[in-house]
Amino acid sequence: MALFILLSPLFGAIFAGFCHQFVGEKIAKFVATATVSVSAFFSWWLLGAYEHGAVEKIHILKWIASGEFNVSWAIRLDSLTIVMLVVICTVSSLVHLYSFGYMKDDHNWKAGEPYEARFFSYLSFFTFAMLMLVTSDNFLQMFFGWEGVGLASYLLIGFYYKKPTANSAAIKAFVVNRIGDFGLILGIFCIFFSTGSIYFDEVFSQAESLAGEQLKFLGTQVRLIELISLLLFVGAMGKS
Repeated sequence: MALFILLSPLFGAIFAGFCHQFVGEKIAKFVATATVSVSAFFSWWLLGAYEHGAVEKIHILKWIASGEFNVSWAIRLDSLTIVMLVVICTVSSLVHLYSFGYMKDDHNWKAGEPYEARFFSYLSFFTFAMLMLVTSDNFLQMFFGWEGVGLASYLLIGFYYKKPTANSAAIKAFVVNRIGDFGLILGIFCIFFSTGSIYFDEVFSQAESLAGEQLKFLGTQVRLIELISLLLFVGAMGKS
């Protein structure tokens, strides 16, 4: 069920982006909206069936294996994840529905020029990236979803590529995101260096022991957990 919720918007994005020239923009928009709406429905169903306090992990595939560094691709379902699934899918489905009217007779494009399916494809891809972010089981998988959100933001901000202001804004967002990503990557590196893992459960279980550790950084002694928190915050700040 969780895997279906996750992949359904991705299917809608691919269909709207690559198949609209064969099936028409109306069908492409409908499919993109329907896939996100179905994910929203099952997210609410999952919320109703969830047992408070339960944590479920769904292994998908082995991702990276290099020496002691082993990362699998998995879906983590807990109370926070399920709430975020409901919020993301519900809001996204409403945005898709609103966009039917919002994009109608857009004066930024010539009559008959296809553009709406591309917009819906970007919206669905943004939804998929957000779902990938909130269902991640480790920091590296979270970073993958993080980058997907950044790419979707770049595409949506620069959607009106014929306008120089839109292109400039998209490039600005892309560059600022890269600055934030640098902080996030350093934070993840510090987490692995100090705990030997990037999995949430293993890292959080060592949080108390990390509280008293110090590290020499830029010529000064800093508390390790504060440095990690600051670097992760830089990533979030850059994305915002």
